Amino acid sequence: QPKVEGSQTTIGAGGRYDGLIEQLGGRPTPGTGFGTGLERIILNLKAQGLGPEPPAAPDAFLAVADEAAQGRALTLARALRKAGATVIAGTAGRSLKSQMRQANSLGAKYALVLGERELADGSVTVRDLTDGSQETVPVGDAAGRILSS
Repeated sequence: QPKVEGSQTTIGAGGRYDGLIEQLGGRPTPGTGFGTGLERIILNLKAQGLGPEPPAAPDAFLAVADEAAQGRALTLARALRKAGATVIAGTAGRSLKSQMRQANSLGAKYALVLGERELADGSVTVRDLTDGSQETVPVGDAAGRILSS
């Protein structure tokens, strides 16, 4: 048996609580319940080398280069998700360089950049993070561009 955290090997316990509601002033109601220590479960899973699957890399990271574009970025992210893309939206106020580092660390294939220029002309800059190429496309074409490859 593997070593487990804590002085016990039990991670949950419970029982019948038929009289509980009545003791609290309610009508007689049958009941069951249990309690568990989530921290103990997590520690034991880690000790056994088990855990959640790492998240899949997103199709795109949406970088917000201008605070005024934050609302448009969230609208675009919702539209891209509706079209079937996995998108993580950045936060205005962080430098574009910092957001691009985050896009790379997440393994995103594309970075979509919304800044002052893109906001003014209804476009988005699509940067392919695998080869560094980029193009500016109308916002409505963004989903087709990132999902076509």
